[in-house]
Amino acid sequence: MQEQNDENGNVMLGFVKSSRFLNADKPISERSITEFMPNSHIAAKGDKMGVLLINLGTPDSYQPKDVKRYLREFLSDPKVIELPRLFWLPLLYGIISPFKAPKSAKNYQKIWNMAQNDSPLRLITRGQAQDLNKRIGDENVIVDFAMRYGNPSIESKLNHMVAQGCDRIIVAPLYPQYSATTTATAVDEVNRVIKKMRWQPAVSVMPAYFDHPAYIDALAKSTLDHFTKTNFKPDAILASFHGLPETSLKRGDPYYCHAIKTSRLLGQRLGLGEEGIVTSFQSRFGKAKWLQPYTTETVKKLAEQGVEKLAIITPSFAADCLETLEEICMEIREDFIHAGGKEFTFIPCLNDGQFGQDMLENLINDELYAFHKKHQANASINKTTVHITD
Repeated sequence: MQEQNDENGNVMLGFVKSSRFLNADKPISERSITEFMPNSHIAAKGDKMGVLLINLGTPDSYQPKDVKRYLREFLSDPKVIELPRLFWLPLLYGIISPFKAPKSAKNYQKIWNMAQNDSPLRLITRGQAQDLNKRIGDENVIVDFAMRYGNPSIESKLNHMVAQGCDRIIVAPLYPQYSATTTATAVDEVNRVIKKMRWQPAVSVMPAYFDHPAYIDALAKSTLDHFTKTNFKPDAILASFHGLPETSLKRGDPYYCHAIKTSRLLGQRLGLGEEGIVTSFQSRFGKAKWLQPYTTETVKKLAEQGVEKLAIITPSFAADCLETLEEICMEIREDFIHAGGKEFTFIPCLNDGQFGQDMLENLINDELYAFHKKHQANASINKTTVHITD
């Protein structure tokens, strides 16, 4: 075997002459591996990682026309409303959205951030992405956010990441408890967009984190911090999760089990025992039976049983939105007070505060571990040449 050393002492294989057979009559300095590429060829660029946070969505404004458009996009998803399309879509477009949009628009107006002319959900999710970009982003890692329904769309953000050179993307659905109506439909949309790409990035999905120690710890710290700041000492703590039709459980959706486990672990973490936190489900829609007990009935029952001071936390929401700021803080609070309750407090979602961001950084860094190890290995390889011996 012929060997020779370069100026750095690395072993070179003298018998390898492959490149010398290409256009041997041309000077070595003029030879290029790209000379066979068409002029229209797009230069390969990549080796970056994108992290895309995904939340449910929000209308572009609180005007009825924008709310109607949002509701139609959201409620036409076959994973959200599991009814025959021929029956459901005419009902949605002809009756439900025209009548529901004006009422929902008024509710959105109650919570809308007028100073920034945007919804709390979009503002908070943007803040989460921006903060994480400062924490873990660099020339190789780009953090951004998208909404499953509404803007910014998943398609626009995925295309933007690919254009920036991301050939690997971590999809991070901001749903602690897995459900086909949330996590799965977000992944479905990602796959729909990727399917149209010629050069598809490698995609991985951050798993549900309903029982992750970092998530439970963040909820507990947020709860205790809220009680400290407000000097509120509740008689009971209620964990209110977003509801789903009861048929979802029967069809195998794990959401209900995930929610119950989150409540149990949070109660243990707060030193209240496995049954120290009451669990209920909110945001019921339509006449079908949904996961029970219902939040509105639960707060009334608690008041009737002598609970005077009630605290509510909403663990299934990563950011405050219509369902927390209007439904819980206004409607459910009123139900509790009218039923005989005296004092009510809402523990905000983790949002883009320190406890929630520490948790997300922890979870995403777990997903980034292999990416960073690859970069370290590449850096090491680039510094030396592998020695091949007989």
